[in-house]
Order: sequence, then C-alpha cells, then structure tokens
Amino acid sequence: MSQLETQVLVAGNVNGAFDDYGSLSGKEHGGAPGSSRRRSHTVAGQSCAVESDTDAEELYIQQAVVLIEDAIQYRSINHRVDARSLRLYRWYYSRICQWGLGLAIGVVLLLAFVERPSSLSISSDPRHRFPPWEPPCGFTESIEMFCLVIFSLDIAVKGYLIGWEEFRKSKWLIGYTFVISFSVIDWVLSVSMACDEKFRVRRLLRPFFLLQNSSMMKKTLKCIKRTLPEIASVILLLALHLCLFTMIGMLLFAKSEDPKKNEEWRLHFRDLPSSLTSLLVLLTTANNPDVMIPAYSLHRGYSIFFVTFSVIGTYCLMNLLTAIIYNQFRGYLLMSVQTSIIRRRLGIRAAFQILSCQGAQQAAEEHVAVDLVLKVMSRVQMKSYYREAITKEAQKYAHVGYMDREQFKKIFDELDKDRIKEHPPLPQYNSPFLQRLQVVFSHYFLTILGNAVALGNVMCICTVLVLNAEKSTAERDNYILEIINLCFILYYLFEVCVKIFAFGWKGYLSYRNNIFDCILTILLLVLQISIFVTYRLIYSQWDPSSQGIMSLWEMVRLINMLIVFRFLRIIPDIKLMALVASTVLDLVKNLRAFAGILIVVYYVFAVVGIWLFEGAIEPPSKMSVLTNTSMGNITSNFSMTCGTYEQLEYWPNNFDDFAAAIMLLYNVMIVNNWQAFLEAYSRHTTEWSKIYFVCWWLTSSVMWVNLFVAVILENFIYKWDRSHSCSVTDVERIRYETSVQLMFREQIQEPTEEELRCQLNQHPHLHLHW
Repeated sequence: MSQLETQVLVAGNVNGAFDDYGSLSGKEHGGAPGSSRRRSHTVAGQSCAVESDTDAEELYIQQAVVLIEDAIQYRSINHRVDARSLRLYRWYYSRICQWGLGLAIGVVLLLAFVERPSSLSISSDPRHRFPPWEPPCGFTESIEMFCLVIFSLDIAVKGYLIGWEEFRKSKWLIGYTFVISFSVIDWVLSVSMACDEKFRVRRLLRPFFLLQNSSMMKKTLKCIKRTLPEIASVILLLALHLCLFTMIGMLLFAKSEDPKKNEEWRLHFRDLPSSLTSLLVLLTTANNPDVMIPAYSLHRGYSIFFVTFSVIGTYCLMNLLTAIIYNQFRGYLLMSVQTSIIRRRLGIRAAFQILSCQGAQQAAEEHVAVDLVLKVMSRVQMKSYYREAITKEAQKYAHVGYMDREQFKKIFDELDKDRIKEHPPLPQYNSPFLQRLQVVFSHYFLTILGNAVALGNVMCICTVLVLNAEKSTAERDNYILEIINLCFILYYLFEVCVKIFAFGWKGYLSYRNNIFDCILTILLLVLQISIFVTYRLIYSQWDPSSQGIMSLWEMVRLINMLIVFRFLRIIPDIKLMALVASTVLDLVKNLRAFAGILIVVYYVFAVVGIWLFEGAIEPPSKMSVLTNTSMGNITSNFSMTCGTYEQLEYWPNNFDDFAAAIMLLYNVMIVNNWQAFLEAYSRHTTEWSKIYFVCWWLTSSVMWVNLFVAVILENFIYKWDRSHSCSVTDVERIRYETSVQLMFREQIQEPTEEELRCQLNQHPHLHLHW
C-alpha cells in the first residue's frame, strides 16, 4: 500500500482558531468558530466538558480510527482531520483506490514493451526475427495520457490532504509535480510529431511514479544515498588497485621481438583500454583463466601476477565492499525504521489524546473508556486476527471500565507479535475401533511414511529417466513407469483420505502442506484416469503414435513433474529447510522495496541503452539465411574470433527493443562472459561504450546484489534467532510476521512521552492543549 509521504513531522503552525481550552479549531471541524461541533477540554487540568452533540462525538471517533490506521500502516499523521477530509483520506487509502493507482503505474511502465521499438515478436534474434507489430500513433499515447490524468488526480488529492505548507516542504511531491508536467509537455510534442520522434524523454522519468508511491522504497533509496560515500572510498581503492596492476601488466607483457611471446600482449595488454578491460573482467573472474593462459604457457612465474591481482581485488577488496555495504546500509536503514516506529507511536498517542476526554469525566487522570476503544477498533480496517487480539486485550479492562495511556499503548503491542494458528479440534467418534484408527492415522509417523514413499517415487522416476536417457520418445516403454506411478498415486489418495478421517475437513485444510498435498494428488489422479481412458493401458502393447488431447509421453512427463514437485512436501517437516523456505517467501512478500529499486535501475539503463545502441550490431547479410547450419558453414562466410559475440551467437542479446535490453542487462549483471558484450559494443560503436557497461556492473552486481545479500542475512538471522527453540510443529503453527520494521525492532529505541508530545504539538492540522 502506498503511503502519504512526509519523512519527518514538520514543526509549524497553521492559521486556525484556538479557544481558551486548546480545542480543535472550528475550521478543522468543518463548521464556523463557536458552532456546536466545537469540543472544549483541558487535559492538563484534569477536567473535561463535552457538549452532547452526536456529530461531534462521531468526528472524534472517526479521527481516532484514521490515526490508528495510520499507526498500523506506518503512515504520517500530518494530514487534515476534518470530517470531509477524513472521508476522502480513507477513500484514498482504500484497497480499490490503491490497487487502481498501482495498476496505472504498472501500465505506464509496461508501455515500453509496446512502444517503438516494439518487443512484440517471438524472438529477439535479428537473424530470423519478423517485423514486430507497431501500434498506430495515438494508441499507447491515449493510454499514457489516461495514466497521467490518474497521477494528476493523485497529487491533487495528496496536496489537499496535507495542505500547501506541507506540500511545498516535500521534495518528493514537488518532483512528482515536475515529472507529471514534463511528461505532459513531452506527450504533446510526441503527438504533434505524429509519434515519429526518436527520443521519448518521458520514458526515462516513468520509474519515478513507482518510486514516489512507496514509502519503504524511498527510505531504501535514502539509505543507499547515505551509504554511497563509504562505498565510493572502497571503489576508489579498487580503481587504484586496477590502475596499478594495469601499468605493471603493460610493463610485464610489452611487445617483444619474438612473435611467439606476444600472444598475451596481442590479446589482453595491447593498449591501455584493453589492459584495463581485461583486468576489470578478471576482477569478476569472468575471463579466468583465459586471460593468463598465453603468458602462463610460456612461464609459470607469470601466474603470480594474476593470482596476486585476484586475491587482493576479488577476495579482499570486493568482500570488504560487501561488508561495508552491509554495515553502513544496515545502520542507515535502522535509522529510517526508527522513523516508522515513531510514526506508529505518534498515531496511537494522538488517538488516545482525542478519545481520553470520554474517560476523564470520572477520574483525575487521562482515561479512555473501554467501550469507546472497542467501538473504534470495530471500524478500523486491519487484519482480522490483529483486531481480535487487540479487542481481547482491551476487554481485560472491562471490569474497570477504562484504561490509562500505558494500557492503551500496550494493547497495540499485539501488532508486533507472531500469529499463532490454532488448529480445529479432532472429530469425535463413538466407536472404539474408529477411535483407535484415528489415533493411528493422526500420528506423526504417517507423515514420515508419506515422505519416505514420496522419496521412493522420485527415485523410481530418476532411475527410469537414466535408463531411457538415450532413447527417443517413440522408443520409450512407459508401461512399467505408468504402473509404478499408479501404485504410488493410489497410496497418495489413501493418505489424503485417512488424514481427512483423522483430522476432519477443517482440521486437514488448516495445514498448508496438506492443502498443497491434496491439490497435487487430485491432479495426479485426474491425469492418471485420463491416460487410462485415452490409451487403455490395461494392455502392455499400444501404439506410441496414437493421438489424444496430449501425447502419451506429454501426459507421463506431466505426471512425473507433478510427482517431483509434490516431493516439496518434506520442507515443512525439516526445521532448517522450513526456516530457509519461509525466509525466501518473506523476501518475496516483504522486501518489495528492494525489488522496486532494481526495477527502476533496470528500466533507466534499458531506456538509455536503447538510445545509445539500438541497431548497433547487425548480423552479416548472408547469415540471416543460414539457419540450422553447422559452424563450419557459418564460418565460411565470414571470420569470427573464438569467444567473441559473433562466435558465441549472442545475437538475441541486443538493444533493439526494450525486452531484449532487459535480458542483456541481466546477463551482464550475472557477469558470466560479460566481456563478450564489452568487446562487441566497443568494436561496433566506440571504446566509450564500455563506460555504460561498467556503470551497470557497479550499480547492479556490486551495489544491488550486495544490498540484497545484506537484507537476506538480516532476514534469516532475525528468523533464526526467533525460531531456534521451536519444534517442527511450532514452525508449522507460528506465522512469523516478518517485516523490515520488525527485523530491527529490538535495536530501536522507544520515543519518550515528551518527544511524542513535542511532535504532536507541531502537527499542522490537529491542535491539542496539554
């Protein structure tokens, strides 16, 4: 969900009427000063007077509801709090509205795949790629304008909700306005030129829409920016290391009078650019040991140069860079998460302050009536199990009738706790025989037996695949394998039935691995029945070429794939494996901010790459007709050096369209054979093209991959520390609520009461008297 952005609570005041008791201004209430909607209270004086106006009381409840929702979502509370604004605010953060905004962002980013140069072709290989479908002028432009209108409405609503004073202090919102305005101007120019312009500058700005819509993504970007100085120092040391060894290498492998000793010079140290490139690629180990073989074949001693370079650069400096990124980024992210925790505490404290007047009528201290808290919680939009937990905690004070500030704060600690999943009770059977069967089939040994049977099934499939590896589809005898699979599938069906008998439907489905198991068993059974109906396998002989909806081999292969996939059921039963699997799922679910940053970087570099290198590499004219020919036939038409872009047939990796550019950037990020791209594009364009690829390598492989490793480590350590004392059953029952905020929860300091009061006093729209 996107979050209304103000990174810090801003000190300042807005013009509004304050009465002698510090009430909310009548302007904020939507009425005139002195109207019946005004509320008079003195918190510090332990007295409260509330006019019996139902509309006013409803407004205060609505304010508390919104503030608690802000706290749950770590949103800033610096927004308007009058009745009309609160309705607009809740509508803006409703699921349908946020999904619509996210859909618009996704659509405007995906336009790059359709716009010229279009990616709508089966293959990106220019040798046999048909001309892609090009949308008519105005098709993508109309979609883009619709999205820009949505973004304009989005910024208008945000600007209204936080007010002009807050709006002009937010650099992100000012940048949002500029990007929308520039995109509209560029859109008008594009339409006026009949969509025939070469550069669409607004494509480069589209990732900004994704960035500004995510609070966590902006926090991550801010942390990366703060980490850059420390990273730059190590990169400078790497550059010094690279330059030093480049000069030593050029001196060691200088051109000699003997042509037999010039191979190293000719291939890797011919001049300064080629020497730098060779050692830079060696830093990533992509050209090891190729780069040293010509010299090493002449003398063993030359290996000392390359080994020393790799040990210092690859194993010391690069790993030191990973350590610095992990340490510095973690520190800055911790500071950023501290802001999120303060936001939660501010929202809860403000909600208590608004509601406290109700309980102050009977006591000399700040109180909140329990009935009022329950009424508020029934309206808050949140996960049901959190609402139930908080409501249960609040009801503990029902016998008193009210709760103080600390008690009110404590009930919201349930948001930081893990969800304990309680399974339904076992069904009750009257028959002693059925009771004994229930004890047997609900025992853990049945799961262990099922895992052993699944392992045996996978081993049978593996054995048959090894025996039939050299046979064609028509030569394979699948009859025996089908009979074996049928026996195993019948056991799987038996296991599902007896577990349903032992646990009942609700109890059986309350286990996630049982749901996974049941779905795959049903699919296997349906496929097995289809094979028997189609091919009548009661006979051991049949025509392998007989046709059905799917060929026999395709159906058998699908069954085998599902059986192998079903073997993943063992994961929840092995604690460490279950922990690793849950960590991977949490990365997918909770670390979207890091993936979003990577998408932005990919998008920008792909657009720039298309501008710089579109159509730069073209296959030889005769090669386009030489499909499915031998290498000898191809090399007879033109010469190719071994290991080059052309010889490796990397033709599909190009910048001719957006999808191909994304794939090429991914291949460079992996750094396996990336020197082929460096050499090819420098040869077909200019030596300066290497700067583009080196910048991409630094951004993706050095920066982002190390950041991702750091987050994986933090996530895994967090979950390991919390679950090392749990059993396998507990791992199944407990759903760890892992988020970036919770990962650093133990290192975060709680704000003091004075700090909360100070920041609430600076709220631009909510005026409270203490």
